[in-house]
Amino acid sequence: MKRLPITCFGLVFWAAALRAQTADRVTIAQAVQEAVDHNLNLLAERYNLSIAEARIVTAKLRPNPVLSAGLDYIDFLNRFNGDNQGGPTEYNVRTDFVLERGGKRERRVEVAQTAREVAQLQLLNTTRTLALDVENAFIDVLQAKDNLALARENLQAFRSLVDVSATRVRAGDLAKVELVRTQVAALQFQSAVRQAEAKLRIASNKLQGLMGRKVPSPTFEALGELRRDSEPVVMETVATAALDLRPDLAALRKDQARSLAEIRSQEALGKVDFTVGTEYHRQFHNGNASALGLFFSSPLPVFNKNQGEIERAKQEQQQILARIRASEADVQNEVRNAWLQYATSRELLETIEHDLLDQAREVRTTMEYSYRRGEASLVEFLDAQRAFNDARQSYNDARADFARSLYTLDSIAGKGVGR
Repeated sequence: MKRLPITCFGLVFWAAALRAQTADRVTIAQAVQEAVDHNLNLLAERYNLSIAEARIVTAKLRPNPVLSAGLDYIDFLNRFNGDNQGGPTEYNVRTDFVLERGGKRERRVEVAQTAREVAQLQLLNTTRTLALDVENAFIDVLQAKDNLALARENLQAFRSLVDVSATRVRAGDLAKVELVRTQVAALQFQSAVRQAEAKLRIASNKLQGLMGRKVPSPTFEALGELRRDSEPVVMETVATAALDLRPDLAALRKDQARSLAEIRSQEALGKVDFTVGTEYHRQFHNGNASALGLFFSSPLPVFNKNQGEIERAKQEQQQILARIRASEADVQNEVRNAWLQYATSRELLETIEHDLLDQAREVRTTMEYSYRRGEASLVEFLDAQRAFNDARQSYNDARADFARSLYTLDSIAGKGVGR
């Protein structure tokens, strides 16, 4: 019974360590979701929605009434006698109300609401680009892991060759200078391993920064394989989806609706407002008379009819139309370039898999066998090893480029922006 608290503490510590370890092992979908939830730039972008909501509240407000109070005809020089030569003392209380005409309040609310919808779509577009950045960063981590595995594989192979060369030197079957060359080559591959480890840490830190982690975890691990879709991508399908689903295009179209609402709002502002008022007037003379007054005022729209702002809103609407046409052309160009990158990377990947990789591996295996038997020189084996490394490196790069092209096509088509 006395050891129970220690056991409970150990279980709690083990559970916390297990949760931390699980949190450091993420898939690409988990990385994107964590970035959407915690990315600092995206969190700052979300404040635009709160700002837009506050502008809606402001647009709904009506003009405040005006309260005026006055005290007049005070004969302060002759205040000690009862004779006021300036007239009877009087005071008044007045209220004025502005009656907005032309639907100004409704037009303000309409502009503010469409501006909020524009902010929502812009936030979705920021989320789309962030998701693509996270996906590319995740691919960088997976590619760095593959390159590190290749470097370690090469280092392990050369360490075994060093052992074989040392045995042959002791048996008098190999010159000592060949052993030294083998050891130098092993040191070079060891340096390659360290460089690959550094690149993996850098890629991991970049990914965690996009995910919103302020302090990168040294035990972070990216789970999963590089994406490899077998179904071919049709460029026309991507182009149609991009024009329909892209949130940046939708934001421009919604901004066009906002500009139309802005035109109506400016036209409403050209309508004059009426001001009505009431006044209570009390005079200390002839029995302290009281009176009630009614007032009406309106500006005369002789010069200013808000012509400038109406014209400005109309020109802004034409500007947005031009931006929509330019953005649609840019999207079409993005689709063409992304599809070209996809087709090229897919063809290159298939070529490396079917023609280059197996041949390079076979040549390296043959030269390694020959070198172990003393039938080939170290230089010949190193050439075969470098050719195999280049082929494997090209294969890793081609797989990563193909995965990036798939995610890029999805992002350009606007897929998954609702997440």
